[in-house]
Amino acid sequence: MAINRVTLLGNVGGDPKVYTFENGGKTVSLSLATSTPEYKRKDGTTVPERTEWHNVALFNSLADVAEKFVHKGDKLYIEGELRYRSYEDETKIKRYVTEIYASRMELLTPKPKTAAPPPPQPTAAPKGVINRTQPAAPQQTDQWNGTVPPNKEEDDLPF
Repeated sequence: MAINRVTLLGNVGGDPKVYTFENGGKTVSLSLATSTPEYKRKDGTTVPERTEWHNVALFNSLADVAEKFVHKGDKLYIEGELRYRSYEDETKIKRYVTEIYASRMELLTPKPKTAAPPPPQPTAAPKGVINRTQPAAPQQTDQWNGTVPPNKEEDDLPF
């Protein structure tokens, strides 16, 4: 048995790069930063915070979600597998890349709160017209008032 599994929780380093193919397939590539916090060793030496940058590749439906909703600075949870590849650059030098091929992604940055429109201001009634207001609708509460709703039959439970 072998396991190739990566779990990351970090912040997106830049807006995702979207690649669309002729066959309709889509890939999104993004960088994700994870950090190890600063700590002190037993001898009193302080080890500074260390940030690691990870290349993440998302495909198909995950790529669609990332394209629409992921932005620089967003916090993401990523699960996937580690992949290595190589290529030759334009100067014929062989380059190596380590990537996480994501199989699961969760957006952890809260949605921005939209400002609610201001309530309508009452307008003054023209001269000679009475301005009548509707009575306020009773507000529904989630508290139980101790009564059983109508048409509620008894349970068949033995206790």
